[in-house]
Amino acid sequence: MFKRLAPNGRKYEEETRRHINEYSDSGLRTLVLAYRVLDEKEYKEFNEKLNTAKASVSADRDVKIEQAADSIEQDLILLGATAVEDKLQQGVPECIDKLAQAGIKIWVLTGDKMETAINIGFACSLLRQDMTQIIVTLEQPDIIALEKDGDKYKIFKASKKKVMSQIEDGIKQIPPSTKISTASFALIIDGKSIPYALEDDVKFKFLDLAINCASVICCRSSPKQKALVTRFVKQVTHKVTLAIGDGANDVGMLQEADIGVGISGAEGMQAVMASDVAVAQFRFLERLLLVHGHWCYRRISVMICYFFYKNVTFGVTLFLYEAFASFSGKPAYNDWFLSLYNVFFTSLPVIALGVFDQDVSARLCIQYPQLYQEGVQNILFSWCRILGWMLNGVMNAVLIFFFCITTFEDQVFRRDGQVAGLDALGVAMYTCIVWVVNCQMALSVNYFTIIQHIFIWGSIAVWYLFLIVYGSMNPRFSTTAYMVFIEQLAPALSFWLVTLFVVLATLVPYFTYAAIQIRFFPMFHNKIQWKRYLGKAEDPEVARQLSSRHRTSSQQRMVGISARRDGKAMQITRETEIEVQE
Repeated sequence: MFKRLAPNGRKYEEETRRHINEYSDSGLRTLVLAYRVLDEKEYKEFNEKLNTAKASVSADRDVKIEQAADSIEQDLILLGATAVEDKLQQGVPECIDKLAQAGIKIWVLTGDKMETAINIGFACSLLRQDMTQIIVTLEQPDIIALEKDGDKYKIFKASKKKVMSQIEDGIKQIPPSTKISTASFALIIDGKSIPYALEDDVKFKFLDLAINCASVICCRSSPKQKALVTRFVKQVTHKVTLAIGDGANDVGMLQEADIGVGISGAEGMQAVMASDVAVAQFRFLERLLLVHGHWCYRRISVMICYFFYKNVTFGVTLFLYEAFASFSGKPAYNDWFLSLYNVFFTSLPVIALGVFDQDVSARLCIQYPQLYQEGVQNILFSWCRILGWMLNGVMNAVLIFFFCITTFEDQVFRRDGQVAGLDALGVAMYTCIVWVVNCQMALSVNYFTIIQHIFIWGSIAVWYLFLIVYGSMNPRFSTTAYMVFIEQLAPALSFWLVTLFVVLATLVPYFTYAAIQIRFFPMFHNKIQWKRYLGKAEDPEVARQLSSRHRTSSQQRMVGISARRDGKAMQITRETEIEVQE
């Protein structure tokens, strides 16, 4: 605002600057007020230019509107400044602490002055007293002097050089040891420096510095700068970005991020309308990510892997049957069996898993925020896990096929001494598949509800009901399934025995693998489940031990209340050691 003042409008500039600094040091949000008297001719020219820019349909429409507004916001007369107390919402420091423990990198993009932003950083525990603040700013005497001269080329050249120098100095301050550097440094950059920091020959150094700092605060950022920083981080790091904001100045940032979270509040609904998810308060982000984020990642991962598994199991039996029949073209299953496999007999259990399953309760998800790292590291949806499920499907298909072939091929099956036909073999294999894939789902579920019981065991019951009803229809409709179950399979003891043995034979390998993995190579959620089973999951000491063991060197507590508490404890420990040595 000050650079837009007219020469005769700077009477109270120094005093206003001093007041603004005092307000900012107190953590208040400041606003500078200035005015300009327009005559009718000036207003008409401005209004015509603004309307022309608004009516433009070109790609640079926003630039034209900004230029039109900039042309009138010159030669202003300073009135003064206001300061407003904008307290943090309830639970913000605690929420940031949990997100930091979950390994989420937090950047603050704000329009506040640097002093205000720093105070807010301390208030929400993004900054600590023991942190080294790396400040990149153009509020330097030499730059201010050049701005008063008005030579734009010299200003650009000197500003870029100054920003580059400050960024390089910041990089030199950070030692190679990531454990020390990430826990001890915070980057603070102002809005005037951001355009130069995003220049092609500077931006990668800026990003390198920012990534190696525990906290990053971009203050005095315009809405466009917020969006540019978000886009830059997303494109260069290839990480999933989430932006959260509550005002119209956050709309660009919310739209650039992979996920936009709008906070509905006193600043209007623009942010909510432009976001993917809306919440009422910032603290609800904790439950959104740590609870629902973890649950959804697990549900979707297991659901997709299970889809691969059940269709591989079904498809491989078809291939084996065709090979057994010398590729004669004789179908293994009735046409309706093929059509309804993914519609009625195996679909509902996986839907129930995708909606209701919980490996860990909501309370424990918040108590152990490191669980969120399972999604970040993609533990449950890696190629090894996908291929493992597919291999399990192939193995199950082989067991189903050869058990059924061995049972029915050369043995007397019917009371009149006949062996089983291909129709009976197909129904028997299909029955085994329905049992196996649904029982596999039962083993994969962590949190049973009555709905899941109904869907899993109901799908099996629906298959038998379908066999009876469909097989009783006129042979023109039931074709190869006519009376197969009622007259051939149901009276045969071997059919029920082979179904039982197939289910046991196919599920034992998975059960054995799961038992070994949980006992000797447990994942973090397995450890929490075991502690919950023993009744120790709520014990604070157990929680601390589990979290400290799971936390790697790249996941140290860098920001948040816990980090400040840990830092204070380490400081006291060091002071005690020094006193003992003395």
